[in-house]
Amino acid sequence: MPMHRPLTDQELHNLAMNHVGHELERLGFEFIAVNSKLKKHPQFVCIDKKNQYYFVIVRAVMLPDNPNNYDVVWMETFKNHARGQGAKVLYAGVGLANPQEEGLPLYLNEAYLMEYNGIQNIDMSLN
Repeated sequence: MPMHRPLTDQELHNLAMNHVGHELERLGFEFIAVNSKLKKHPQFVCIDKKNQYYFVIVRAVMLPDNPNNYDVVWMETFKNHARGQGAKVLYAGVGLANPQEEGLPLYLNEAYLMEYNGIQNIDMSLN
């Protein structure tokens, strides 16, 4: 019988990135760079059909935390960085939970719940 092994923060992050990466592919983005290291941003650098660059931030959170919330102050700094590179910023928050009970970890090779509202376009105008 396989042992219950909780996923690490890095594995939770990778799970979220896989999901968002598939959506980016489906939307027709081409990947220029992928960085799956936790706390390294952006996770994806992509271009669209018009050669517009996008920096994609992926964030995995454990429910009931809201995956759509992000650090607004940090995001302003990141937007300045993206603007300097001529890139737009996309944000994808992915909420994960154990289907048995909230608060339990996710386990390797076991079912999980996901709350995902798609990729958000971050307003690049200067605040």
